[in-house]
Amino acid sequence: MIQITGLTKQYGKNRAPAVKDLSLEINSGEIMGFAGLNGAGKTTTIRIISGIIFPTSGKVMINGKDIVREKVESSKHIGWVPELPNFDPNGKSMGLLKYYAGFYGVPHEEAEDKAEKLLKKFNIWEARKIPLKSYSQGMKKRFSIAAAMMGDPDNFLFDETLNGLDPEGVKNMRDFMLSLRKEGKAVFLSSHILSELENVADRIAIIRRGSIIKVVERSDLSNLGELSLRIQIKNPDENVDSVLQKFGNVAKDRNVFKITEIKISKDDAYLISDALFKAGYKINSMSTESEGLEEYFLDLVGGGK
Repeated sequence: MIQITGLTKQYGKNRAPAVKDLSLEINSGEIMGFAGLNGAGKTTTIRIISGIIFPTSGKVMINGKDIVREKVESSKHIGWVPELPNFDPNGKSMGLLKYYAGFYGVPHEEAEDKAEKLLKKFNIWEARKIPLKSYSQGMKKRFSIAAAMMGDPDNFLFDETLNGLDPEGVKNMRDFMLSLRKEGKAVFLSSHILSELENVADRIAIIRRGSIIKVVERSDLSNLGELSLRIQIKNPDENVDSVLQKFGNVAKDRNVFKITEIKISKDDAYLISDALFKAGYKINSMSTESEGLEEYFLDLVGGGK
């Protein structure tokens, strides 16, 4: 479990904080999505959680341990996969994994066996004798995931890990994160691929200029933002607009009418069909629509303005 309280990071007195008074909890057995425009503070937040940089103020607790005051103990419970993995380019995967195992106190014999299993799991076993500088970007990401798993941590941080992967790689990562959730791990996934956050996240925290402005629950994803109503009418004429305009703004495309800025609740949509029926119109279909995550996200962050 990751608990973030009042987190602030200031890089200079005359600069706006990169992260400002940010509070968030990522629970065990949960995938928390993290969405924001470039420069919003996503990577800074993740680097603080991982212990790579210190906060100016605030606190991060990893399984109840303070990442600053109890760094060694808390770091054992974190697996961090950065956007751009940076390893010794001349290093080889088996040797590096066994070296990282030492940080977690994994015995040598166990470390070798575990490294082999992880390299096979992520399909890079055959490249174990090749220097990492020869790895493709996708292979480096898979190796970085293996490295993050050497200590069998309870919490995972993925910073734009899906970026640059081919469709198969994205699917494999998605399946992997879902398996971590099933094992009771806490997963914090930063990504600009909002459709992927929609696919896997239990909740999505939206960050703008260093502050969380909204946390979207999975149950809310199908009902985001502005509601609209789409109606297909079998026998429209020039008077149908006057009936529909009582309920909101009307746009027409042949016999399909879209009502936005609706003046009634979703549960009262039947009033529109009643009004049309009483006016002599026949409805072929009627459905409600709402913004998708991408449109809702852009509305919230204002396109970075």
